[in-house]
Amino acid sequence: MNISVVIPLFNEEESLPELFSWIEKVMLENNYSYEIIAVDDGSKDKSWQVITTHAQINPAIKGIRFQSNYGKSAALQVGFEAAQGDVVITMDADLQDSPDEIPELYKMISVDAYHLVSGWKKKRYDPLTKTIPTKLFNAATRYVSGIHNLHDFNCGLKAYQNKVVKNIEVYGEMHRYIPVIAKWAGFDKITEKAVQHQERKYGVTKFGIERFVNGLLDLMSITFVGKYGKRPMHLFGTLGVLSFFFGVLILVYLTVLKLIFSSEVSLTNRPSFYLAMLTVIVGTQLFVAGFLGELIARNGVERNTYSIGEKINL
Repeated sequence: MNISVVIPLFNEEESLPELFSWIEKVMLENNYSYEIIAVDDGSKDKSWQVITTHAQINPAIKGIRFQSNYGKSAALQVGFEAAQGDVVITMDADLQDSPDEIPELYKMISVDAYHLVSGWKKKRYDPLTKTIPTKLFNAATRYVSGIHNLHDFNCGLKAYQNKVVKNIEVYGEMHRYIPVIAKWAGFDKITEKAVQHQERKYGVTKFGIERFVNGLLDLMSITFVGKYGKRPMHLFGTLGVLSFFFGVLILVYLTVLKLIFSSEVSLTNRPSFYLAMLTVIVGTQLFVAGFLGELIARNGVERNTYSIGEKINL
């Protein structure tokens, strides 16, 4: 199968018929073998009935329905697990992502051999309350992740090699960091494609300002897990040792000062004494945290799970 189109959705009954027809038209024009996997994230409207009706007409349309609203990351993860196409393309269900971009995205994955291609909506029709925070979010993500060639990490329109989606895990609200997750998993041939941003025709945006607070926390989490998930002692141990020895140096300095220059002055009257004690205690705690994290990582069920690119004669 050439292409799997994964569509996470929530309350999009009005846009789904047009989206399905548009995707089918593009697939037929290019003679692609395909499947459309619509993941209903606990919609309260008639989205599931629309999916069911179209699936009876076109067997290439497949549906997965959540009993509750688990979020976009959960919907994408389940869609990735079900996808069978050589190239997996994700898009939002609100018609703001154009299916006409599919042929070029498919070519960039299948011919140009990119691991991941992310859409970039250069001209957006979103309000300033969304576009300005988005620019700040993308700038911070580029700086932290080291992926400097992407302008829009959170664009719903993306294309992947099948092995990429089978070797990454998306949970919580990590969908906005999929390029970062893919990079940490070893899939670093990542690029972007300028895509058309359609104005919303139906419904209302599911955007909320709280996602930027959650996004910052998720960025910190994904950076730590990606770099130190299998070796937490390298982070906590290093910080702990530095803090501990910084405190010891201050204590040695105060001791020398006490013995040689000011024997009548009490050490406990100096703020630097308490700073030294604090850094020694914090350093010890950080080291112990790293040690415990190392024990947990070594005894975890995925301690020896690694992404393998290829095998020969096995």
